[in-house]
Amino acid sequence: MKKGDIVSGIIEKVNYPNRGIMHVEGLPVTVKNCAPGQKLEVRITKKYKDRAEGTMQRLLEPSPTERPAPCPQFGTCGGCTWLNLPVEEECRLKAAQVKSLLDAAVCGRSYVFEGILKSPVEFGYRNKMEFTFGDGYKGGPLVLGLHRRGSNFDLVSAADCVIAGADQRAVLVATQNFFGEMFDRKEITFYHRMAHTGYLRHLLVRQAAHTGEMLVDLVTTSQEEHSDAVSQWCSLIRALPLSGKLAGILHTRNDSLSDTIEDQGTEVLWGTDCFSEELLGLTFTVTPFSFFQTNSYGAEVLYDTARRYLKECMEDQPQNQPQGQLPVVYDLYSGTGTISQLVAPVARKVIGVEIVEEAVEAARRNASVNGIGNCEFIAGDVLKVLDEITDKPDLIILDPPRDGIHPKALPRILSYGVRCILYISCKPTSLTRDLAAIQEAGYTLRKAVCIDQFPYTANVETIVLLSKLDQMPIDYIHIGIDLEDEDFTDAEKGSF
Repeated sequence: MKKGDIVSGIIEKVNYPNRGIMHVEGLPVTVKNCAPGQKLEVRITKKYKDRAEGTMQRLLEPSPTERPAPCPQFGTCGGCTWLNLPVEEECRLKAAQVKSLLDAAVCGRSYVFEGILKSPVEFGYRNKMEFTFGDGYKGGPLVLGLHRRGSNFDLVSAADCVIAGADQRAVLVATQNFFGEMFDRKEITFYHRMAHTGYLRHLLVRQAAHTGEMLVDLVTTSQEEHSDAVSQWCSLIRALPLSGKLAGILHTRNDSLSDTIEDQGTEVLWGTDCFSEELLGLTFTVTPFSFFQTNSYGAEVLYDTARRYLKECMEDQPQNQPQGQLPVVYDLYSGTGTISQLVAPVARKVIGVEIVEEAVEAARRNASVNGIGNCEFIAGDVLKVLDEITDKPDLIILDPPRDGIHPKALPRILSYGVRCILYISCKPTSLTRDLAAIQEAGYTLRKAVCIDQFPYTANVETIVLLSKLDQMPIDYIHIGIDLEDEDFTDAEKGSF
């Protein structure tokens, strides 16, 4: 087998997030975006001494568990990975992937793995969609949609996207039709990500699942002036027959070079610049660019599970803590303060730290609306802020971004030596990397569970509960001290 060869085989398993493994001539071959049990024709792109990589050329036989995907763009669009699997199979696959990573991280130590909890809603669950303006092919008509799988530039239509809601799709179609006609008449341009020229960039649509309130934000550059067109578009969106309630229509200007939405000035065209969502009896104000879980239904499962884990940890009252005294909880990477407020009733004080100031302001407003007075929210980098906090934690909640905790911040966090750490992760490989340092600091993985927060994508949420090892002799034995050594007196052994 060599580079360029066409080979065939059956996918035996799929490692996180989407890397299928088949064996050819005794060597494992990695193939992206395939399902267990599929028989594929693969072109070898890289050949190493003990492994190879390839790209799928043709599906020879479907997996026994496959089904027809309920979206015409599946396989072309980069939004979904497992839309060709029933949700039960998709959940089993994700749970197996995470457990495999955790098993390797704990090096044979036992822990309780609770499997995976399904999202209560399978389709139309996303409360935030970011669509991009461009063309499907060079010189083609205007497209407002999602990135083609494996491409940073090509787009595919998202008019039939099954993970977006009906109102979101209606806004998408109306916006594409309106500006598409202008584009055909050469009256407006879209932003070319290589040349950094053009006007139309993104459409951001956020809609609360429980209140139905929606924000619509048109993102453009400031390279052209189209105030009349933007005003007409705003009137068009206001007139749409939506099932939910339109809270606000915004226009954001973004001249940054990166292909991300950055707020360089936002104008409220109509309504307000925020909306309300309700989770587990609490009300949260969400702004255009603040972090909020993209699946409100799944978020309730996530946070309810987090509360259950924390309650279990709190029941283990340490000897040096007065009986019945509630703990001080650090909620690091707290976002808009959702977790902080949900655990506030069982805490003496919750201190949330978040680097995004807009999110911190929203967290403070949310706590005030919900009548919660024992939450304090601090804006700043976790590494820099911790030394300024006088209240020491009894428990720590970690909910970092996808890349995990900064290597310099983790030792500082672990130096508190709290008895329990609750780690919520949206990327299990980042979690397992951080677990190495956490376990080295004397913590053991107690239990773990997955939440299918993002059905049909390759992403999965994971919650782990870690407890401080309180048997000091285990630590000493681990580093090579033999407590049975005759040179130790009984008193010295007891001090260990």
